[in-house]
Amino acid sequence: MSIKLSPIIAGVMNWGVSDKNLNTKEMSHLINLYLENGITSFDHADIYGGYTTEAQFGKAFNESKISREKLQLISKCGIQYTSENRPNNTIKHYEYSKDYIIWSVENSLKNLQTDYLDALLLHRPSPLMQADEIAEAVEKLKSEGKIKSFGVSNFTPFQTELLRQKTEISFNQVQFSATHHEAMLDGSLDYMQIHKIQPMAWNPLGTVFRENTEQTFRLKQLLATLVDKYHVGSDLILLAWILQHPANILPVAGTVNVARIQQLSKACSLELDKQDWFAIWTESMGNKVP
Repeated sequence: MSIKLSPIIAGVMNWGVSDKNLNTKEMSHLINLYLENGITSFDHADIYGGYTTEAQFGKAFNESKISREKLQLISKCGIQYTSENRPNNTIKHYEYSKDYIIWSVENSLKNLQTDYLDALLLHRPSPLMQADEIAEAVEKLKSEGKIKSFGVSNFTPFQTELLRQKTEISFNQVQFSATHHEAMLDGSLDYMQIHKIQPMAWNPLGTVFRENTEQTFRLKQLLATLVDKYHVGSDLILLAWILQHPANILPVAGTVNVARIQQLSKACSLELDKQDWFAIWTESMGNKVP
């Protein structure tokens, strides 16, 4: 059974000790702020904050007294980092045994202080993953009500199909933005549309505001004109560009800025002129469309 997520997802990767280092009160405030602005889905992974952010979020969620039914919780598992919280890991690797997937979900539930995940994703594909074993873990977790739906992250169409032959795949979280648009050219988004797999897009603003390259310079010049035309910020234009794709992509927004959070939902109602949509793609490539 698939579940419905909000059109934009709140990404919590930067909330914890490895970046913004928000305290419980600040996290609780952010959860409420996102909900007040129509963003009800929260994207986690066990590794965030060196395996600590889920527990920090769980404490904030518990103290907020928000009803569980008002939000959706997504988490990812599988990446094994070297960390003081995982003393047995001597090298970065992936783990997708049946026992580990089940343990990881149960650990995420404990940390998030909830009884179920709305979606569990495998964080990265592993050459050693056994499709049958993964499917057994997923079906057990679903039958026990610990996860409502299952998906993958950063999987190619063939890697996804390997698992889809054994169990239902509802989501694939991939890198997709105006500066990283390979997923719409390599068949990934086409495959997802064919098999009714909903894409999520991590880093949806790409490198536009983080790097000074020929590509980002061209895009910033174009965005300056589009801001005047549409009367919204350039970040919303970039999100609208993603939302306009027919694959029904859900951008994962990682901002903790109050003003930006309050504006995010405007991207959902912003329809770019088709030529403006293609202009963004053109400036990203630096040449005419094929």
